[in-house]
Amino acid sequence: MAINLVKGQTIDLRKSEIGSSYDLSTVTMGLGWDVRKKSTGFLGGLLGGSKDAEYDLDAIAFLLDANGKIANLGNEKLIGGDVIFFNALRHHSGQIWLTGDNRTGAGDGDDEQIIVKLDSLDLKYQKIIFLVTIYQGRQNNQHFGMIDNAFIRAVDSRGSEIVKFSLSGDSTYNGMCSLVFAEVYRKDGTWKFRAIGDPYPYDNFIEILKNYT
Repeated sequence: MAINLVKGQTIDLRKSEIGSSYDLSTVTMGLGWDVRKKSTGFLGGLLGGSKDAEYDLDAIAFLLDANGKIANLGNEKLIGGDVIFFNALRHHSGQIWLTGDNRTGAGDGDDEQIIVKLDSLDLKYQKIIFLVTIYQGRQNNQHFGMIDNAFIRAVDSRGSEIVKFSLSGDSTYNGMCSLVFAEVYRKDGTWKFRAIGDPYPYDNFIEILKNYT
């Protein structure tokens, strides 16, 4: 059974509650969300006002070294470096990749997935940060206060859900267009998962990236 975390809580990804071990050879970091439906009333419905706007949420991962920094930014467009995002879906090592871009958040389950081979990831990578941004959120007046049922979860190579961290939009997230969901990091020969849930007003991950360069 997966452990449901609260903000700031940390667990060992490898050890289960019943004493067995999870297989971290390939771990799926699934991210999901629902856009809160607007209540437009009867007149709004007649005028077509009930149609939901498209939200383009993007999952991103930063691979950090022992100094908590991104050692390789790649070229001027961040291609070929240690940032996984919509224009650089697969890391050059082949050990971590983003499966694709879901523009609506519609449906159940994960809306985007980042796959990482934790057990074979090069030792120079000590931490991975997982975040989500709302593309053109500020321009479109879209923010995480309008998002419900947001979560990040880790699933091992056998399909067992290890951990899940959930949150829903409230006034804390109003005007916030980016969210650092969680991090995984090496500790004592294994991998730890920490729930973060820190929001930022930027709708471009480059502003958050500056904290790690």
